[in-house]
Amino acid sequence: MEEKDKAAAGLRSPEGKARDRVGSTDPYGFQRPKHFDYELYEELMSEYLVVLTRRSIKWSKLLKGKSKVSRNVKLKRYVRKGIPNEHRALIWMATSGAQDQLEKNPGRYQSLLRAQHDPKLAETICTDLNRTFPDNVQFHKTSNPCLQKALYNVLLAYGHHDPAVGYCQGMNFIAGYLLIITKDEEKSFWLMDALLGRILPDYYTPAMLGLKTDQEVLGELVRAKIPGVWRTMTDNSVMWTLVVSRWFICLFIDVLPVETVLRIWDCLFYEGSKILFRVALTLIQHNQALIEKARSLPDVCENFKQITQGPFVEDCQAFMKKIFIEPGSLSTATLTKLRGTCRSRCVAEES
Repeated sequence: MEEKDKAAAGLRSPEGKARDRVGSTDPYGFQRPKHFDYELYEELMSEYLVVLTRRSIKWSKLLKGKSKVSRNVKLKRYVRKGIPNEHRALIWMATSGAQDQLEKNPGRYQSLLRAQHDPKLAETICTDLNRTFPDNVQFHKTSNPCLQKALYNVLLAYGHHDPAVGYCQGMNFIAGYLLIITKDEEKSFWLMDALLGRILPDYYTPAMLGLKTDQEVLGELVRAKIPGVWRTMTDNSVMWTLVVSRWFICLFIDVLPVETVLRIWDCLFYEGSKILFRVALTLIQHNQALIEKARSLPDVCENFKQITQGPFVEDCQAFMKKIFIEPGSLSTATLTKLRGTCRSRCVAEES
């Protein structure tokens, strides 16, 4: 009887009521974690839903039932303010160049699936299927449809499409997110092609030179913009790859809240990899004081975990405004120059 009373009290509490209203699974199929703050989420979403409704009306007027859109200043502004979920697949495909590639290569995806498959590639992908979003109901084998088969198809086709990349861990999470949003294998495949082939070249090749380079570039940007944090990293002998590799290789999946990740991806498909640096710099700059408290390598690692949690990143609307203000100027010319220097350094270290 005592246990029942406790349960009833839990339901009567604000937290219990919020849990009932919000539900234990998010709109994308992810089961909410054990210590999820239902009250904070409900408070943020009550404000964000108003914004979403307003943005949805504006997007509907902009698109007017069109199946094609052109890149322009107005569209860029709209993308930065967030793409309603019902339009995400269309806009991601259009702004990334994926739609153009799909139209230029009709039947390419289906022919890759029909072709003879490399058994080693297929086996490696199969090994990772059950590890991909075990907390998402759409990937459970009992789900109908279960996205595991679609995930396998997209990864297998991509592995044969780009043999220099093949398959590596991290790609499964990216393909999984694309499938959740597009609900379409072929579109997910061509969005993978845009991300891995053009937006983030050499991130997923065996040497991962693009990934290593960009982690070093972030270090140089922190040295210039947030020198106190750079000193903390240097004093404690912490390599950037130790604290930010998951940020870059998983494009903030399982690092930041789902809604925030999707807002980042809206801009990533339009503006390219520069967005990853803006997000990383904002997280570091906003939490500079906490990071600088670290007195050892484990302290630094723990503080970097903390900076990806809490209200600052949960409020995706406010967070996305910050990424275009807090880091200040970040020109393509600066990034290109830094990448050249850092890439040479990475190659020298490998040889």
